[in-house]
Amino acid sequence: MQTPFSSWPESGSPTGWFGLSEIDALSEFYAENGCAVVEDCFSPDEVAAINSEAAAICKGERGEIGGSQPVPGESESEALSRHLCIHMPNKISEPMQAQSSDPRIAKVLTAVIGPNVKCMQSMLFIKSAGKPGQAWHQDESYIPTRDRSLTGAWLALDDATVENGCLWVILGSQQPGVIWPMKPPRDDRFDCAWESYRYPYDESQAIPLEMKAGSLAVFNGYLLHRSLPNRSKEKFRRALVTHYMSAESLLPWMRPKEGESVASSDFRDVWMVAGEDPYAFKGTVDVHKAHLRPDGKSGCEDWA
Repeated sequence: MQTPFSSWPESGSPTGWFGLSEIDALSEFYAENGCAVVEDCFSPDEVAAINSEAAAICKGERGEIGGSQPVPGESESEALSRHLCIHMPNKISEPMQAQSSDPRIAKVLTAVIGPNVKCMQSMLFIKSAGKPGQAWHQDESYIPTRDRSLTGAWLALDDATVENGCLWVILGSQQPGVIWPMKPPRDDRFDCAWESYRYPYDESQAIPLEMKAGSLAVFNGYLLHRSLPNRSKEKFRRALVTHYMSAESLLPWMRPKEGESVASSDFRDVWMVAGEDPYAFKGTVDVHKAHLRPDGKSGCEDWA
């Protein structure tokens, strides 16, 4: 029996890998394990177009963006290598915005979340050679969805391998529905994002998600996951990560407005991906702005 996600499928697919035509099986596996992979979700040309957009953003060709200044005359590779992440690239890139609502992604999301799906965040991780990973964490620690519907969609923009810092997951760790406490990491393999601890799992249960470029991993917001440093030479491990949730659920992401309770707080810098928004009468706002996270001395030390 093949181990889920342990390697790229060569003959047939290991457990946890699906095509877009296998949505029912994907939904069932996801419900139990908190994660699933869709092979060849995006074509090589589509992946190349997204990578080209990322380089253009880092070079300042998509308008002014906070966090970093373009360097005249530098190559695409040099511009990318100066940064760890582009936050909210969809705000300044039409192709990125289109990708977040692509019908293929919507098909997967409605299977694991429900018919009405909204999106609230996108991040493009660049992770060039030598850059750190991120310690064990749950996305729900950062984005509260109230109903456990938070789902990350992780699109591989390069072949993701153990060597270049692919994702690692602990399958089934979403099931307790517990948000584990967090503390600053004390391991130079990781950037400065805090790490989860006191969970009832150990390193032996971690599984690498080695994925071909164009493949899509979806994972629950309570699932413990991490990445390790990029140990390859002169290679990137780029990934476009977008977060979604049920449109029925409120999103108390920011501090409540004056006169508003935590119970009714609902962050509205969101866009619909599938179905209808029952809170459309509230309208939307444009709060989050695109910005670059520079390299920094320890991954995000210089990121304000």
